[in-house]
Amino acid sequence: MTNSFNAMVIEDVDGKPRASIKTLSLNDLPDHDVLVEISHSSLNYKDGLAISGKGRIARRLPMVGGIDLAGTVVESRSDLWKTGDRVVVNGWGLSETEWGGYSRFQRIKPEHLTRLPDAFTPEQAMAIGTAGYTAALCVNALEDWGMIEKQGREVLVTGAAGGVGSVSVALLAARGYNVTASTGRPESHDYLSKLGASAFVDRASLSEKAGPLQKERWGGAVDSVGSTTLANVLAQTVYGGGVAACGLAGGADLPATVLPHILRNVALLGVDSVMAPANKRERAWKLLAESLDHKLLADMTTVEPMSALPRLADDILAGKTQGRVVIKIDG
Repeated sequence: MTNSFNAMVIEDVDGKPRASIKTLSLNDLPDHDVLVEISHSSLNYKDGLAISGKGRIARRLPMVGGIDLAGTVVESRSDLWKTGDRVVVNGWGLSETEWGGYSRFQRIKPEHLTRLPDAFTPEQAMAIGTAGYTAALCVNALEDWGMIEKQGREVLVTGAAGGVGSVSVALLAARGYNVTASTGRPESHDYLSKLGASAFVDRASLSEKAGPLQKERWGGAVDSVGSTTLANVLAQTVYGGGVAACGLAGGADLPATVLPHILRNVALLGVDSVMAPANKRERAWKLLAESLDHKLLADMTTVEPMSALPRLADDILAGKTQGRVVIKIDG
């Protein structure tokens, strides 16, 4: 096992966070109980903010970026894990308070590791990544609420061409739901149709302020946009429906009223992927193993080297990426 390796490190440069590839040693890593050799990570919107410096994601510097990782345990001081175990980590403060996945090696707290299902390779696990795992949490939340029906009312997915949206469309369609995709990119319709979307809504129609109660349409929804979009989705959800909200690409505000909730019994189901407990994580990965088609996963995935991260960070913030981007850890 080599002692020196490459990592994407975010440092303070003239009072601003700046990311670059640095050479680290095992002695530089945090003193946690499980050493993982990482083969793949992924690119998420939060990673784009962190790597570009356009968002202060890292709460302390220096910080190794990357909110996801997949790899193999090479050393363990924990009874929970042994050498050779295949593992995945999503969230848990990686790239914020804990060193992340853009590194050949990383030391991880034992309780932050999840066993990688046999159904997936590490590359496939990172094609899923936090975005896909969050999508699975959302689908579980909607099914637990119990009001969406297979081949019933439309289930809306906002931000559908993005990472969370793509996997949400694929999972919901595979499980028999009637999926409508909201996107501002007409060129993505063919892609989303292949994932299982049966209808489309222009995102502009959901981003304009409208009434607190609108014509009922959605049996349920997965929303990664927030702000006015989420307010309109809630106002258009049918009596007893639920909306799983997991993102704020359109803003952190929610210009809505309580009317959908108290007059139509509409549930706003908050979904957090960062600190979700182990049982929810295991359920999400089980759902992905059961319902996510490997060919569809491949169709929504591109693989890029770690050296491409600065360019990719700008692309994802500009809305130029589609589906999932896997980062192959090299060096």
